[in-house]
Amino acid sequence: MKKCLLMTRTVLLLASTSHVCCAQIQTSWKIHDPHRPVPPVIDPGTPGTQDSPGRPPSDAVVLFDGKDLSKWAHKDGSPAKWKVENGYVEVAAKTGYIYTRDAFGDSQLHIEFAEPAAPKEESQERGNSGVFLMGLYEIQVLDSYENKTYADGQAAAVYGQYPPLVNASRPPGQWQAYDIVFHGPRFDKDGKLLRPASVTVFHNGVLAQDHVQPTGPTAHGARPPYQVHAEKLPLALQDHGNPVRFRNIWIRELKTPD
Repeated sequence: MKKCLLMTRTVLLLASTSHVCCAQIQTSWKIHDPHRPVPPVIDPGTPGTQDSPGRPPSDAVVLFDGKDLSKWAHKDGSPAKWKVENGYVEVAAKTGYIYTRDAFGDSQLHIEFAEPAAPKEESQERGNSGVFLMGLYEIQVLDSYENKTYADGQAAAVYGQYPPLVNASRPPGQWQAYDIVFHGPRFDKDGKLLRPASVTVFHNGVLAQDHVQPTGPTAHGARPPYQVHAEKLPLALQDHGNPVRFRNIWIRELKTPD
């Protein structure tokens, strides 16, 4: 039987409500009030397998469907130069990061990736890339299967800050999945930090980051502080020179329920 890349998405969504800053009981409604608005009905889609990426939820914004990179660009706005074929996009070394043309904030992100099938390097040179939430906060992409490296640089790490709770990596060449719930930071009109960002990550259906709070943008060998930025910014994928492949990238913007 083919193994699913995802756990039940209900479990993932529950993780996003674990902190008071992200979800609060609306006391303006009576308990069991029949007039309270009900949640919208969506088609949840289907989970992926090694042979198929599955189908996104009906309310998701599909960022890459295996056909083209029309929703992505390089930092200077030029069309993305990464290689698209056979339903996936592969990093083209030395072309640079690619960024979504649209901006996103609080969101649920799904992305699948495959590491080079015949690894030749070690540590951080082995299948390195990254998913940059808002272009600033990196969830590390790395071939961490039987590959020794520093803890806060493993696959599913909040790079340089939080090692993953477990190493749930599959062997290179197999498709893997990140499911990420992200809430961006908030600043007041004077630039004071009102709340830090928070992130929950499932790696191949296993909890790897449990509502951790980045100390600021991620960086190599540094932990820079928060700087004021917009509530929505483009998502980015990293060109680290390794031919990592991605497929089935979709995002759902998160809103406070009534």
